[in-house]
Amino acid sequence: MTYIKRDIEATILEVSESYASMILTGPRQVGKTTTLRHLAGEERAHVTLDDLEARRLAQNDPELFLSLNPPPLLIDEVQYAPQLFSQIKIAIDRGALPGSYWMTGSQAFHLTALSQESLAGRVAVLRMSSLSQHEIYGRGHHEPFSLVMEKLQRRGQSGTQTDTPGQYERIWRGSLPGHVSGKYANREIFYSSYLQTYIQRDIGDMMDRVDALQFVDFIRAAACRAGLTLNVHNIALDVGVTDDTAKRWLRLLEKSGIIFYLRPFSGNMIKRTIKMPKLYFFDTGLVAYLTKYSTAEILHSGAINGAILENYVVAEIIKSYANRGLDCIIHYYRDRDGREIDLILESDGELHPIEVKKTASPSGHLTGRPFRVLDEAGLPRGLGAVVCTKAAFAAVDRMTVVVPVWTL
Repeated sequence: MTYIKRDIEATILEVSESYASMILTGPRQVGKTTTLRHLAGEERAHVTLDDLEARRLAQNDPELFLSLNPPPLLIDEVQYAPQLFSQIKIAIDRGALPGSYWMTGSQAFHLTALSQESLAGRVAVLRMSSLSQHEIYGRGHHEPFSLVMEKLQRRGQSGTQTDTPGQYERIWRGSLPGHVSGKYANREIFYSSYLQTYIQRDIGDMMDRVDALQFVDFIRAAACRAGLTLNVHNIALDVGVTDDTAKRWLRLLEKSGIIFYLRPFSGNMIKRTIKMPKLYFFDTGLVAYLTKYSTAEILHSGAINGAILENYVVAEIIKSYANRGLDCIIHYYRDRDGREIDLILESDGELHPIEVKKTASPSGHLTGRPFRVLDEAGLPRGLGAVVCTKAAFAAVDRMTVVVPVWTL
């Protein structure tokens, strides 16, 4: 199996030059351990707390654990022994060198809170998601997505062009390294096993007595609404659980990095906006599997083809920022008058409206009316974009460029 170079590698090495401890969080099977072991070299010891004996020692005698495993050290699944954080703090205060402690964990929200409580100011927390399009199909250096012409052109040079059916093949194939790398070639078995492991391990750690079959049905009901405004009641109704249970289970999916939300844009100058977030998955392959699309061709012409394309675009933009250790400030807009902007990217004091369309021939009517919302409100609008399946960069007008999905 060939190692897939990750865009986050440079960020990991950069923070390791300043911080004595670093935590790489993210869902299971996105390549956290593989990446860190690739970067570690032979001198860094590796201990996983999936090993019950190692976990027991780390929990009961963290001082002895660290004495037996001196730095530079890589600790996998550190959320199982938060007792280590206080002892690592002592080691740092005693002069531990930059890069001494690398750690991974699958429960990002919980782990970040625990580590910041004990290691505030002493730990760098990075998030790794599933593979980006650039990591799978691209080459060279990759920057966070930006609507600056020079940067857009560089994105085109680092990507690999594909047509619309090829783009849906990428969406359907997904972005989890185990399948993309060819290690687990059978897609159906891979995703089935992935869900079973996820529910047994991550969900089991966070909540007792979850019916596994019902929870899979719940994830499937959520996947059917990927790229749409969240309606908790309808998801709950599909599965036969209460609204409170559905909210609790959605929080579990968010905490474990399976889903994320896009919050609505609002401000004092804009009224009558829809307040509910939109729901997305980090891996569109999982969405296609859960919604029973057996081929990319069927997905291309299926009922969710627009929503899953939007999901793919939003996830790719966010990944491009996370791989540089940056937050992506992005929203969507919808008001009660029917005007909608798929994405609004905030950057350098300007708002960049973005529409996501399946078409390869976008026209001005797609953006004229909705993008004017920002102008009418007197907000600082920068260059906008239509992200679509067109083969090459183009322009709708002076304020709106056309960005091919393959360049993300």
